[in-house]
Amino acid sequence: MKSVFKKELKAYFAGMTGWIVLAFLVLAAGFSSWLYNFYMAYATYETSLTLVVYVLLFVIPILTMRSLSEEKQRRTDQLLFTLPMKVSDIVIAKYFAMVTVFAIPCGVMCLIPLIMCLYGHVMLGVAYSAILAFFLLGCALIAVGMFMSSLTESQIIAAVLTFAVLLLFLLMPTLAGLLPQTALASYIAFTAVVLLLALLLYYLSKNYWASFFLAAILEIPLLILFVTKKEIFEGAFQKVLDWFSVFSRLDSFLGYGLFDLTALVYFISIACAFVFFTVQSVEKKRYA
Repeated sequence: MKSVFKKELKAYFAGMTGWIVLAFLVLAAGFSSWLYNFYMAYATYETSLTLVVYVLLFVIPILTMRSLSEEKQRRTDQLLFTLPMKVSDIVIAKYFAMVTVFAIPCGVMCLIPLIMCLYGHVMLGVAYSAILAFFLLGCALIAVGMFMSSLTESQIIAAVLTFAVLLLFLLMPTLAGLLPQTALASYIAFTAVVLLLALLLYYLSKNYWASFFLAAILEIPLLILFVTKKEIFEGAFQKVLDWFSVFSRLDSFLGYGLFDLTALVYFISIACAFVFFTVQSVEKKRYA
């Protein structure tokens, strides 16, 4: 596992990927801090991170697109599988290599509040809590991008898929406000999600019956609830979208200066879930 981690980390800085991620994030953090804290005279550093968050939409796909798709494209994934380690160890090593690359610019960001202290009082606890939340958000998004990379051999497609999913996460509160809140609309939306999950399972497993049973297991209780307790569906899908809005979890840190432990646990949970999904995706393709 350690050897794979070192190989991946070295590869990011032997090429341009690591340097591009580092440059984009550091430049974005510096410009945002100058704009908010020095030009617009905001006294809180965490406010400046609101602009840097949008940069993740472009940086994360660049960072993660080659993680697994490149191995499949070059057919070097079979060499990895011959190593005396589990698939989970390989995936985790690759994940931590990307997290390490992402952690470097986050470490540079930690210097900005100290520089601001030279010009006035800065609440360092609030500032560093926001940086920690930003870092864990990045870790969660990296796991999502790595999963997308495991689904295809094309790095371009992996990057586009990751960008689309991250954009969807970002726009979820807006979409929740646009969708009708009727019970029928929520039921149709949940049914569409069930079908998408079944299609995803079929893509990963190539097992028609497993996909069919998954759809049946999820859809039958959904239909029964809709028929018997229709009122609970009113606005239910909007609440689900709000809960899955990963980016909005930062609001308590960036907008209100509060330490939200539930948000940090949520980011870690998303990261663990998508690392697990990636392991399952690679395992299925290994024996396909």
